[in-house]
Parts: sequence; C-alpha cells; structure tokens
Amino acid sequence: MDRGRFDRLLPGIATARGYRRQWLRPDLVAGLSLIALAIPAGMAYAQAAGLPPVTGLYATIVPLLVYALVGPSRVLVLGPDSSLAPMIAAAVLPLALGDTDRAVALAGVLALLVGAVLLLGGVLRLGFVTDLLSTPIRVGYLNGIALVVITSQLPKLLGVSVAGGSVPATLGQTVAAVADGGADAVAAALGLGSLAVIVLLRRLRPSVPGIAVAVVAATAVTAVLLEVGAAGQVPTVGALPQGLPAPALGGVRAEDVLSLVGPAVGIALIAFADTGVLSRTLAGRRGERVDGSQEMGALGLANAASGLLGGFPISSSASRTPVAVQAGARTQLVGVVAAVALAAFMLLAPGLTATLPTSALAAVVIVAASSFVDVRTVVRLVRMSRTEAALLVAAFLGVAFVGVLQGVVVAVALSLAAFVRNAWDPYRAELGSLDGVPGFHDLSRHPEGHRIPGLVIARFDAPLFFANGDVFDTWVRTLVAQAPAPVHQVIVAAEPLTGVDTTAIDELVELDDHLARHGVDLVFAEMKGPVKDRLIRYGVGARFGPDHFFPTVHSAVREYQRRWHLDGDAE
Repeated sequence: MDRGRFDRLLPGIATARGYRRQWLRPDLVAGLSLIALAIPAGMAYAQAAGLPPVTGLYATIVPLLVYALVGPSRVLVLGPDSSLAPMIAAAVLPLALGDTDRAVALAGVLALLVGAVLLLGGVLRLGFVTDLLSTPIRVGYLNGIALVVITSQLPKLLGVSVAGGSVPATLGQTVAAVADGGADAVAAALGLGSLAVIVLLRRLRPSVPGIAVAVVAATAVTAVLLEVGAAGQVPTVGALPQGLPAPALGGVRAEDVLSLVGPAVGIALIAFADTGVLSRTLAGRRGERVDGSQEMGALGLANAASGLLGGFPISSSASRTPVAVQAGARTQLVGVVAAVALAAFMLLAPGLTATLPTSALAAVVIVAASSFVDVRTVVRLVRMSRTEAALLVAAFLGVAFVGVLQGVVVAVALSLAAFVRNAWDPYRAELGSLDGVPGFHDLSRHPEGHRIPGLVIARFDAPLFFANGDVFDTWVRTLVAQAPAPVHQVIVAAEPLTGVDTTAIDELVELDDHLARHGVDLVFAEMKGPVKDRLIRYGVGARFGPDHFFPTVHSAVREYQRRWHLDGDAE
C-alpha cells in the first residue's frame, strides 16, 4: 500500500509523522482541560440512557483513542451525546427487562450495529451530504449550536434546577427559577467567578490556560467550603467509578439483534448528521477539508469500538469540541491525552473530581461555545446576499429552536430550493457585436452594441432541465418576435449549458418546430461533447445533425454571414 493511501486510512499516523514541537503544549493543555467536562458529561448521558454511569466513561475513552487514529478532523471530539441518550434508552431498556448487565450488553450491540451502518455508508461514499452544507448553513448551524449549548448551561451556572427542553423553555424556566430565589448563591458565585477568570485571563494573559486555572481553583475552593460546612448544596461531579473498558456483550440473542437494527439506523443517521456538519464546519474555519465519507467511516469505527468495550453509541460533541478548540487544540493528540488521563484517574485517583462544581464546568462550556458565534460572517452575508442571509437564519432558527437534525435538513432543503430557483430563472442574454472589441457581448450591458441582421444569438446561463426548459423556449421565441428585422437563424451560445434532461429535450424539439414554421434555423455553438452525446442518446441526433453545431460562436456567425451573403466582420 502506498503511503498516500495509508495516510488517508490512518490520518493519525500521518499527523504523528508531521507533528510539530510547538503543538505539544496546547494539545496537552486542551486534553487535560477536556477531562473536566468529559467526566460529568459521559456519566450524565449514560444515566440518561438508562445505563450505569461508568459506561459513559468507557464510551468516552475508547472513541477518543480510535478517532485519534482514524478520524479525518484534527479537532473534533467524540463521546456520549444528549441527543442519542433517549434513543438508546428507548431501544435498549424494553429489551433489558430491568437487568442492568443485559442493558449494557444490548447497548454494546446497538453501538456495533450503528458502527456497521456508518461503515457501510462510508464504503458506499454516502458522506456526500456534507457537500450540501454551504457557508450560510455552516455559520447558521454553529451560531445555533452556540445558543443551544449556552442556554442549556445557564441553569447549571446559576445553580438552579429546571426541566429543560427547547431554548425558549429553558430560558423561561431559568429566569423564573432565579426570580423565585431558587439559585444557589455559592454555586452561582463559583460559576460566575470561573467565567470571569477564564475571560480575564484570555484577554490579559492569553498564554495562561484560563480553563485549567478556573477548574482547579473552583475545585479547591469547593473543597475548602465543604470542609468548613459552607458549601451548602453545591452540585459537584463526584468521585469517578473505578475500572477500565472491557467487553460486556454476553447474553444477547439473535432476536435482540434484529430488534435493534431499526433503532441503529436512526441513531446512525442522527450521529452522522451532527458529526458531519460539525466536522465540515470546523474544517472550513481552519482552512482545511474533510471528506464526508471518511468521516462517516471513522465515526462507524469509533462506535463499533465503543460497543465492543462496554460503551454505547456515540457522536461528536457540540459542548466538548469547543472546549478543546478554545484550549488551543492542534491535533487529535488532545483525545489521546484526555483518554489516557481519564483512564489513569479512574484507576489511581478516582476521588480527584469529588469537589469539582458543575457550575464551574458550565462556565467552561459557555465560554467555549461562545467561540462558535460568528457575527462578522453573519453581517457580511446579510450585506452580500439576502438569499444566503435567509438560509443562514433558517439554519440558525432550525438548529436553535427545532432541533439539530431538523434544522440542518430544513436548511439543506432550502439551499436546494434556492439552487433550483436560480437554475429555473437564470441570467440570460442576447449577444451582439461591439465596434473594435473582439467577440460577442451582452447587449443589455452594452446598449451601444449592434445585432447582426436576421440573426439572434442567445446565451442561457444554466443547464437545461425540467424546471427551466419552458423558460428557455419562451425566452427564445420572445427574442425572435421582438427582433427589429425578420430573423433567419438563432444561434444558441451553448457553452453554459452543462446538462440537459428529457423534459428539456422535448422543449428544444418544440422550439425547433416553432422556429422552422417561421423559416428560422436553430443551431448551437460551443456545446460540450457530453451534452451532444446526450442529445443523440435521447433520440434527437437526426434532427440536430452535425451541421447544427459549431465549435465557436464566431464560426457560427461567419457561416451565417456566408450563407446569407452579408458583409461584415464576425469578430
């Protein structure tokens, strides 16, 4: 296997070969910063899925290591995800019948199936969906994700307990809880203090890892307050469970596997939607490119490994990834550092997180998520294009107020609709000649130009397909009808016509018949070979024979002038 193919299959090896010394410190800092958030998130999402908390840590350690080897994104962080937890619970718990060990085994099989679906999708190159994510969608998505994450962390930052839900619901519940005096003063002080430390250090001392300083300080302060009995009911992460990832797939029957296939497909779809959009968006911000199919395959391998070693289905993390990015992550060494350190803490120092306040973690997440907010690009797009600004707003509102998957689907659908709209009514121009200027030019932009008597030169700047065939037909007929002199020939400047379908062929035939009845010939100049081939394949090769095609507009005009004995320069 050549090195290029090997590096493509195992990007982590390629990164290791080209690793730079100056990346090491920020990667170490980012990896250690990531642990503080990965621990409570992993345990919480495991519980939300109806599984023991330790499985959430296994589903954190294993995917981080696997993705560091096979993942194409340099900064993406994988792990348990809130959007998958209820789907996992719905698929696994009815089959587990209250047996915890069986639930763990079923969750592992579910992750294996999710991995298989994603791997198959990667092999079949189905990751092309990420190519549909235009800049407005990616910017709207990130801003929407930032709002969702920040809103979800506000109650934890202020030490209040709310039911949660949509962005408006969570905000409303948080405001109501604070107004009713439900905020924990100590937790809020720790959270807001951590927020201030991170922001101030970033502005005043950028070289100091503000996230790490805030987490360590909040943990120490909480420990002191607990010692003197002044911490009240401050929520903390708690001590880590002990143990390392290990296989836990016993007791699963064939009928269980069949029952999990359907949920696995749904979870795979949502996991890739989250991961593909986030990966592509982050890569774009860093000036890099990520292959969607490769991303799908890497996510599949990470899920399969998680299932094999006591975990459950995972996805990218919209809360942990920005923490790594803000801490200065350069490569996937961040994930390796976080995974190894987490495993070491579980074995050697499980009590290290016992006094880590969740409000401090909320501050970390809020600051990190705020880095996703991109006001400058929003303003630029609003000034440049109302259509693209509308797509951005649609993606933002969909992700923030409806759901990540639904928001992206709506935005992609709107992008495709905008594309069809532009292709349905593209720019089109009648061409003419300009004195002393070579070539043929748009007469609407050059009113000083002049037409060649008896000739219409039409340029249609889009492929011909079912939605615009009639538009093209009607436009050409109008040009002929409104010409200042009787028309003998229409030359279609066909270089922009990159494709044609059967409906458009029917429209071309109708146009040719209409023009022929009025004594007008229809010919084409600069038509691409594949489009000519399609005309022949669609059965109109006899109608539009070789004499209907010219290599350039110039040659077509010269032939027209020769045929009709006109003087003048075709240039």
